[in-house]
Amino acid sequence: MKKNLYIILLCFLCLSLSEIQAENRWNINPDGSITWKLREKDAHQDHIEMSGLKISAVIRYEVDEKGAFTLDRSMIWPMLRTVPNNTHASLMRRFSWNIPEMITVNGQCLRNEKVESITLKGNITVNSTYHGNGGKVALTRILFPSTNKPAFCEKYVLRNNNSHNIRVEIPQSRSVIQTLPEQGVYGSYRLVSEIKGEKTVILKPGEEVAFSAFFAGYKPDEAELAMDIDQEKEAREALIADLWDNLILETPDRTINTMFAFAKIRAAESIYETKGGLLHGPGGEAYYAAIWANDQAEYVNPFFPYLGYQTGNQSALCSFMHFARFINPEYKKLPSSIIAEGTDVWGGAGDRGDAAMVAYGAARYALARGDLEEAKQLWPLIEWCLEYNKRQLNADGVVNSDSDELEGRFPAGKANLCTSSLYYDALLSACYLGRETGINRTQLAQYKKQAEELRKNIDRYFGGEVEGFNTYQYYKENDKLRSWICIPLTVGIFDRKDETIKALFSPRLWTQDGLLTESGSQTFWDRSTLYALRGVYACGETDKATEYLKFYSGQRLLGEHVPYAIEAWPEGNQRHLSAESGLYGRIITEGLFGIRPTGLHSFTLTPHLPQDWNTMNLRNVCAFGTSFDIEVKRIKQDKIEIKVSENQKQLYKQTVRNGQAVRIHLSE
Repeated sequence: MKKNLYIILLCFLCLSLSEIQAENRWNINPDGSITWKLREKDAHQDHIEMSGLKISAVIRYEVDEKGAFTLDRSMIWPMLRTVPNNTHASLMRRFSWNIPEMITVNGQCLRNEKVESITLKGNITVNSTYHGNGGKVALTRILFPSTNKPAFCEKYVLRNNNSHNIRVEIPQSRSVIQTLPEQGVYGSYRLVSEIKGEKTVILKPGEEVAFSAFFAGYKPDEAELAMDIDQEKEAREALIADLWDNLILETPDRTINTMFAFAKIRAAESIYETKGGLLHGPGGEAYYAAIWANDQAEYVNPFFPYLGYQTGNQSALCSFMHFARFINPEYKKLPSSIIAEGTDVWGGAGDRGDAAMVAYGAARYALARGDLEEAKQLWPLIEWCLEYNKRQLNADGVVNSDSDELEGRFPAGKANLCTSSLYYDALLSACYLGRETGINRTQLAQYKKQAEELRKNIDRYFGGEVEGFNTYQYYKENDKLRSWICIPLTVGIFDRKDETIKALFSPRLWTQDGLLTESGSQTFWDRSTLYALRGVYACGETDKATEYLKFYSGQRLLGEHVPYAIEAWPEGNQRHLSAESGLYGRIITEGLFGIRPTGLHSFTLTPHLPQDWNTMNLRNVCAFGTSFDIEVKRIKQDKIEIKVSENQKQLYKQTVRNGQAVRIHLSE
C-alpha cells in the first residue's frame, strides 16, 4: 500500500515537473547556443562560472523590471596565491564597474537601457538598446575569460540606430590596485582594469564602433601583457569549437544534445596552468590550483580520453602522478586533496575512501586513454591503492573508511557503500589493464577473486530494507534512504536494481532539483543525481532514465539557473563546479551508450536506445588511442543495428537486441 501511494504521488510529481519545464526561460538556437529573449518586466538574476588557464570568473548578472542590465564580476586568479597558502588561497576580487556609463552619445550618457536578449555559448552575449537625449543606440556586450592569460575580456559594440549622425565618445580609463605585500605569497599583486579603444567618432545611421575592457592580475615581477580583444575572442571561440567538434552527441532530443555540448565546455575549461603542472579544479570561488580524489580522479578524469582534449588528458595524468607521490610502504592513507599548486595537502576528513576513488579513476582513465606508456606509469599507483583497500577490509569483507566524499556533512558509518563499490570496479579494471601491461596472471587472478568476494560482501553487508524498499543501507546503521544507493548500478551490480530504482525515484528522494542526499532533508548534490541517471541506463531501465534525464537537462540548461550541472544546495548556492559536468558527460558515454573499457584498444558497447528514438550517434569519440563513430539505429521494436567506424572506415556492423552488450576491438 505504501509503495502504491509513492507511485501515485510520483505521477503527480512528474506531471507538475512537466508543467515547470514547459515554461523554460531559455531557448536553443540553431548554432547550439541558448538565448533568453526578454519580455516586459521580465526581471531575473543568475550566475555562471567561466574559466581559462590563468583565471576564472563567476559572473553574476541581473536584469531589473525596467530592463536594465547589472553585472558583478568575481575574479579569481588561482596562481596569485594569498596567505595562508591553503585550499582557498586564490586571490579574489569583485568588480562592478559599469562600462557603458563611461560612454557619451551627443554629449549625453547612455540612458533607459532595455536588454533584448542574453545568449550563452562559452561566452555571454548581451544585446541592449538605449533611448534618451543622445538618440537611439544598440549595444552588444561579449564577455569571456582569456584562454591563456590572467585576464577577463569584454568586447563592446555600439551601433547608431537613428536616422541621423551621432557623436560617440569613448574614454581612456585605467585603474590599478596594488594588494598588500604581506598578504601575498609572492608579494604585492597588481590588478589592472582598463578600457581600450578610446576615441571620439561620428557614426552615420547603421554604423558601429567597437571598444573593449580587460581585468587582469599580475605577480610583482610580471610585465603587463598586450591584449587584443579580437584575438582573445577568436581564441576562446576556437576552444569552444574544438570541444564541440569532438565527442558529438546526435539524438532526436535537442535539449539533451545541447546540454551534453555545454557540459563539455565546463568540464574542460576549468584547468589551470600551475607550477605543479596542469591541474583541473572544481572552481566555485573556492577550489583552484588543487586536485581532489573525488572531483578529479573519480569524476572527471575518466571522461577526458573520450573528449580528445589533450589539455584535459595532460591534467588527468598530472593529477594521478601527484597522488602517486604519496604512496608509501607503510600504507598510510593518501591525502584527500593536493593543494596550493601541488605544494601542500589536505586531509581534514580523514580517509574518505580516497584510495578507492583514485584506483577507480586511474584504471578507467588508463584503459580509455589507450596509451601503453601512460598505463605503465599509472600501474604502481593503481596497485598500491588496491592493496591499501584490501588492508582496510573489515571482518565482513567491506572497506572501512573515516568518511566519504561528503566529508561528514551526512553520516557515513565505519564502512560506506560508495567506497566498497569503487574498490570493486577498480579491481575489475585492474584485471583488464594488467593484461595489457604484462602483470603476472596470478596477481590478476587474485584481483578477480577479490572482486567476486567483494560483490557478495557488498550485498550481504549493505543490502536490506530501508523505508519499505529492499535496496541498500548506505552504512550499517542507516535507516534513511540515501541518494548514493545508486552507485552499485554504475559498476555493474544490478542485484537490487528494481527496488533501488523505485527508491531513487520515489518522493522520498526525487524532487524537481534531482535527488535529495537523504530522505527528509532539503539538501541536494547534483553528483549523486548524475551517478543515478548513469546507473539507471546501465542496468537497462532506458525509458525511465531518459524521462528523468530529459527533465534534469531541461532544468539545468533552460531553466532558472543555467547552463551547467551544479554542485549543491543550500551549500554553495548551486555553484557551477566543473567535475559535475564531466559526470553529465559520462551519463552519455557510459550510460546511454554503455561504453566499458576492457583494454587499451577494446571495450564492451551496450547501447540503450530509448523507445521514442529511432537513432542515436556518438561521433568523433577520441578514446582508446584512436577516433571512431558509434551509430545506433532501430531495425525492429526490440532490435537495433550498431555500426562502429574508425577513421571513417566501417569496423563493426551487427543487428542485436536493444541493450545487448557487444565487444569492440579497435586498431592498435
